[in-house]
Amino acid sequence: MMDGPRSDVGRWGGNPWQPPTTPSPEPEPEPDRRSRRGGRSFWARCCGCCSCRNETDADWGPEPHGDRGSGRGRGSSSGGRRPDSRGSDSRRPGSRASGVNAAGDGTIREGMLVVTGVDLLSSRSDQNRREHHTDEFEYDELILRRGQPFDMVLHLSRPYESSDHVALELLIGNSPEVGKGTHVIIPVGKGGSGGWKAQVTKASGQNLDLRVHTSPNAIIGKFQFTVRTRSEAGEFLLPFDPHNEIYILFNPWCPEDIVYVEHEDWRQEYVLNESGRIYYGTEAQIGERTWNYGQFDHGVLDACLYILDRRGMPYGGRGDPVSVSRVISAMVNSLDDNGVLIGNWSGDYSRGTNPSAWVGSVEILLSYLRTGYSVPYGQCWVFAGVTTTVLRCLGLATRTVTNFNSAHDTDTSLTMDIYFDENMKPLEHLNHDSVWNFHVWNDCWMKRPDLPSGFGGWQVVDATPQETSSGIFCCGPCSVESIKNGLVYMKYDTPFIFAEVNSDKVYWQRQDDGSFKIVYVEEKAIGTLIITKAIGSNMRDDVTHIYKHPEGSEAERKAVETAAAHGSKPNVYSTRDSAEDVAMQVEAQDAVMGQDLTVCVVLTNRSSSRRTVKLHLYLSVTFYTGVTGSVFKESKKEVVLAPGASDRVSMPVAYKEYRPHLVDQGSMLLNVSGHVKENGQVLAKQHTFRLRTPDLSLTLLGAAVVGQECEVQIVFKNPLPITLTNVVFRLEGSGLQRPKILNVGDIGGNETVTLHQKFVPVRPGPRQLIASLDSPQLSQVHGVIQVDVAPAPGSGGFFSDAGGNSHSGETIPMASRGGA
Repeated sequence: MMDGPRSDVGRWGGNPWQPPTTPSPEPEPEPDRRSRRGGRSFWARCCGCCSCRNETDADWGPEPHGDRGSGRGRGSSSGGRRPDSRGSDSRRPGSRASGVNAAGDGTIREGMLVVTGVDLLSSRSDQNRREHHTDEFEYDELILRRGQPFDMVLHLSRPYESSDHVALELLIGNSPEVGKGTHVIIPVGKGGSGGWKAQVTKASGQNLDLRVHTSPNAIIGKFQFTVRTRSEAGEFLLPFDPHNEIYILFNPWCPEDIVYVEHEDWRQEYVLNESGRIYYGTEAQIGERTWNYGQFDHGVLDACLYILDRRGMPYGGRGDPVSVSRVISAMVNSLDDNGVLIGNWSGDYSRGTNPSAWVGSVEILLSYLRTGYSVPYGQCWVFAGVTTTVLRCLGLATRTVTNFNSAHDTDTSLTMDIYFDENMKPLEHLNHDSVWNFHVWNDCWMKRPDLPSGFGGWQVVDATPQETSSGIFCCGPCSVESIKNGLVYMKYDTPFIFAEVNSDKVYWQRQDDGSFKIVYVEEKAIGTLIITKAIGSNMRDDVTHIYKHPEGSEAERKAVETAAAHGSKPNVYSTRDSAEDVAMQVEAQDAVMGQDLTVCVVLTNRSSSRRTVKLHLYLSVTFYTGVTGSVFKESKKEVVLAPGASDRVSMPVAYKEYRPHLVDQGSMLLNVSGHVKENGQVLAKQHTFRLRTPDLSLTLLGAAVVGQECEVQIVFKNPLPITLTNVVFRLEGSGLQRPKILNVGDIGGNETVTLHQKFVPVRPGPRQLIASLDSPQLSQVHGVIQVDVAPAPGSGGFFSDAGGNSHSGETIPMASRGGA
């Protein structure tokens, strides 16, 4: 995972990303992919199992160019084919001028079996969409999950006879081929190949009812559909109609699909739930925010398929969830491949959106589909939120996972190495490894036929660009079971993820002769808590136990030492010293942004003799990625401890002291080092604590009904004594409100403001309306309200196109202002 240098501009605080000049509405075409990296394709580099594919695979998607369309535009994401920007394709049905028979002369002979129309029963209220759990998609086309039957009706020019031959055809890609699964032929009444088949369920007059079974291994994507008939009078081919396009997705309800999930409550949560919670902060001070995944919103499915097209993933590989999830992990970030999101950890977001301001994935994905340009900006929780949206949309059970005290191992040692001088002052030029306060990634569920038995189930996929994998900024899918047991030789990227959750923090001190010696090993400092949203509620679910054995247990120590033996410092544990008479613990109060705070260090003498401790405290501000600013306050103290006694060392910190050093998503980092005079024991600890920000208060004013306007009130109090400038609110909720940006100007110090916003629900049921506030002085401010939407009277409860939904920014006057 670490075979690439830290050269990606914009990821680290010291390298603010500078975007290009404002792009024109039409993106430039990408260079020909075969000219990159010495002619090796992305696909060959990213996925070793596909490296044997012919470089000139005819079913690769086209490079993005021409009109992308902005919604369900016919062909806008149908296997990469854009009718308005490409010439006709003689190999596709319906592209012939008007030929509808074998002779190709357009003649309809008497007695031919002509298909006059097709009813795919594709509306959201029809049985197909409901049985396939796709009725929430805001689309009119037929959306299916593979390995599951569906019904259709063919309208014919005459009654169907037993001597007639009918075959259904599904095609995807620019050059569909039967051998690659991109051209599927299903003879009606006969067994098809690979699980495809079609049977007549009813023949009545000029209607022919069919039940069609799809393969559980089918390629996912948008297929063109046609029908071919043959009778004594000749052969007929139904011209292609874009209204008859069919989407096919992975199917976690199908036991034959390798993404099958056994438990229905899991499927409801990890596939069908359109919103979730993402956790951040520190282990002791966990923050949470609601995220609108919006996988069923209009246009999102096209955006997800466009991501696969944009990278040129071979259509023949799109039935494999291992390959699909690996490509998504690469394409959700912009490095290498002009993917969805530009990462930026610099603190300067003036040319894009502060990552803390996003409330969901929909605005991001629709912007990428509409423009073809990477969207500024993302950080780990944004990458993970978008990845959850994409994978759930495509049918993979996926959840968003937060790892607190997440290590970033840069030298494959599988340890977090921190270097100090003779006086235990950090040597920053040597400290390349870092520990993120938290890091957010994804788990997705699938079998792993490419791994030995026992490594299926949850797989880690991480779209945040940290290190390269096979030369590409992607990570996973990696079996959680292999991580738990330190089996770092398992693909993909197990060493890197193991280090994130279960490495030890190793403190090295420079000796008088210039060499370094291990003076302390902190075994419980990394991966201290791993959580995700619980199934069916907004509670937290602690999943640490599936990633690692209990800390300090024999199995956990064996996993760590097994992994370290495969690292770059296999003998790291052989040089340890141990003298731990004095225990140290750091305490920090629940600190609120804008208020004074106090940090304390508690020392306990566990020996039967007196101990003298020289203690040094350094306080700085740190990005959540572990990148620290300069020390702005320090304290030295000598503490004498009687046998068995404890003492507390406190350091008060005023708001005016830390205010000049605040950074976005920043926390306080307390570095504590100490030396026990009597026995030479070295004490070392790093403690991070965050400053809480206020929540937005949302109140629904009246009942919510599909197609009827309702109103929400948003209240915010500025916790700071300074003016917030250029304040921007965002509002979003699947089935309620398309992404909306509200520019509200300045908010004075300690001022309370109230806004009112109207929206029109388009889908019934329990929905989440999510809001955020962002300004240069304050970010990470969110709020959410559940809205229970009633069906429109007499509508049957299905989708309505009503509602004024806005993407562009609006300047909003305040409903009221009040002092604190």
